[in-house]
Amino acid sequence: LRVSKEQEHFLVLPHGLAYSEVTGSNLVKVNIVGEVVEKGSTNLGVDTEEFSLHSAIYSARPDVRCLLHLHTPATAAVSSMKSGLLPLSHEALLVGDVAYYDYNGVMEEEEDRVELQKSLGPTCKVLVLRNHGIVALGESVEEAFYTIFHIQAACQIQ
Repeated sequence: LRVSKEQEHFLVLPHGLAYSEVTGSNLVKVNIVGEVVEKGSTNLGVDTEEFSLHSAIYSARPDVRCLLHLHTPATAAVSSMKSGLLPLSHEALLVGDVAYYDYNGVMEEEEDRVELQKSLGPTCKVLVLRNHGIVALGESVEEAFYTIFHIQAACQIQ
């Protein structure tokens, strides 16, 4: 989640917490290059794999204020299918254009970031990370949640 109007800072999960342990107060505020601005209520560092993915998207898409990343059984299964997300349900049709990226779990090289950014393009709000999961982008938390909710439902139906 971007936290500043200047769009230089965003919040990420601290490394090492279970999702059920994450609260607003323990989120870590980082800048676009990964420097910790505020560490939150823990002394845990930043999950570098998650950071690199989020940073690549935020740096390329100033319109994005929030992104949500899921790898539930349903989204992981659909991300592993050659056909990807199919227009089989009302929910699948609600999400709009879908981009695909061959994600290998890390984004250490600049060329990986550039390829992801090219795959996503300037307006797409859904990114399927092949063999991993799905990312929904929004100009607000509400928009990103709306999209991820319908993607999850579409993947379960498929």
